[in-house]
Amino acid sequence: MPLGPWRKKNKSTKEHLVDNEEVSSGHAGAGSLGKSAVNGAGLPPPPANLRPKLVFHTQLAHGSPTGRIEGFTNVKELYAKIAEAFNISPPEILFCTLNTHKIDMEKLLGGQIGLEDFIFAHIKGIKKEVEVYKSEDALGLTITDNGAGYAFIKRIKEGSVVDKVKVICVGDHIECINGRNIIGTRHYEVARMLKELPRDKSFTLKLVEPMKAFEMLEPRSKGAKPASENKIGTGRGTLRLRSKGPATVEDEPTEFEEKAVKKVDDLLESYMGIRDTELAATMVEVGRDKKNPDEFAMALDETLGDFAFPDEFVFDVWGAIGDAKQGRF
Repeated sequence: MPLGPWRKKNKSTKEHLVDNEEVSSGHAGAGSLGKSAVNGAGLPPPPANLRPKLVFHTQLAHGSPTGRIEGFTNVKELYAKIAEAFNISPPEILFCTLNTHKIDMEKLLGGQIGLEDFIFAHIKGIKKEVEVYKSEDALGLTITDNGAGYAFIKRIKEGSVVDKVKVICVGDHIECINGRNIIGTRHYEVARMLKELPRDKSFTLKLVEPMKAFEMLEPRSKGAKPASENKIGTGRGTLRLRSKGPATVEDEPTEFEEKAVKKVDDLLESYMGIRDTELAATMVEVGRDKKNPDEFAMALDETLGDFAFPDEFVFDVWGAIGDAKQGRF
């Protein structure tokens, strides 16, 4: 198919908690996920019951004992395991960061978790309702989502319309737009809804900010800036979480993969007002062995049919993957 618009077709809590454990303890070698690829000896992976277990350490970002979680294969299951460990409801979790309790969008948990990473869960805090006057076409927001139905603010552009509304902060979950509940709405749809709001009129946002510990109360951050040093994980491998299909343990991303994913994530923000490293990584994976843009477009349609990517965006992504292969950035 040539390029063109397309669209989609019971354990007790005490067993999970570890008192007075150092955060730096990271990963203990005890889940049920192993490498899915053929190993170095050319043999298939061992049966699931013989694979090494993966256990990750976790805390609630505003403060809690340390918990151990295992046996998850996607983000929703991860949130369920964290909720079970701390005896809370999974919908209370807004998002997770890796190796920091702060609301640091550069450390946001995406599609990969380093095997030594420590997971901090940010849960719902104060609710707030804000009226915003849209004096310009662009609000200056970058939207992402947590993979489980919550869209939230990842970045606020300095000097923008929203930057002037100081009560709106990076990390805030967008619950309603003009009274319309958007829980369960993907980030790209939320970004489109905000972009389509009429200029020179006011609109209302209902937001939920992450719960903060006392020492976390500090001046508002503008959020993450894309940076080549934005690497997550200190272990020699990563756990790759997929929205479709099982999780796998993989080697750390290559230099090509890191550069390509960063560039595609930048293009997602430029064209669609979102940042999503999992989506960017999937697109890079899809385009790695494609010979031309049309072949790439067809593969995107098969893999990511929920999205309606503009032709120009697809060409630019194809070019970014090609540039990364050639080491041109």
